[in-house]
Amino acid sequence: MIRALYTAATGMNAQELNVSVISNNIANVNSAGFKKSRAEFQDLMYQNLRLVGTLSPNGDQVPTGTQLGLGTKTASVSKIFIQGDFIQTQKDLDLAISGKGFFQITQPDGTIGYTRAGSMKLDNTAQMVTADGLILEPAITVPPDALNVSVDTQGSVSVLQPGATAPTVLGTIQIATFQNESGLMALGANMFKETDASGTATIGGPGTDDRGQMQQGFLEMSNVSVVEEMVNLISAQRAYETNSRTVQTADEMLQTANNMKR
Repeated sequence: MIRALYTAATGMNAQELNVSVISNNIANVNSAGFKKSRAEFQDLMYQNLRLVGTLSPNGDQVPTGTQLGLGTKTASVSKIFIQGDFIQTQKDLDLAISGKGFFQITQPDGTIGYTRAGSMKLDNTAQMVTADGLILEPAITVPPDALNVSVDTQGSVSVLQPGATAPTVLGTIQIATFQNESGLMALGANMFKETDASGTATIGGPGTDDRGQMQQGFLEMSNVSVVEEMVNLISAQRAYETNSRTVQTADEMLQTANNMKR
């Protein structure tokens, strides 16, 4: 009975974490460029009450053993980098990557962060920055007299200035790809950090070497499906209730065993 109590407790802990992951997904359903997470679980070690292949008293080999599982544990909480839906904003500095790749953002400590959220702004020096004021890498500075900003599918940024007959090219937005996107570390603010598991970033222009193309006037929204998350939430809730019922049942059986002495 004691084993059942602890085994069911591991299931309750697992579903509690599962609900936390789901709640974070739902909370970020409107966060641009957000990538949903998925909790993954695996069974714990087994207690061998009878080893596989043990010889029976008459010398025959037993085809199956007796293994008693001791519950579950969290294997990982991984990011799912499926592309989210695009919404059209018609804003010149709203950018989306159609396909693989990340925008490069210079962090306050000088390191490079990576994001799918392309809602860019201009700071007081006319540089393209994120909503938090972090500079896009490579830096793009827009002239104050620019009439409009144009970004083509290859990431080339150009502006049309008063009196000019042809656009002026300011630079090209480079995007980063990784061998293992799921190995990136989430930093918050829709930002990711390179790790040993993700591999080193490969930098290149949009539309090259299997990288996505740039889409101006669009934003990539969260890839969270509210319907899917609600179904997962109900499933996790029912699993938690079932495990709690197992604890209650084991407790009642222990109580029955304790009352046998009366």
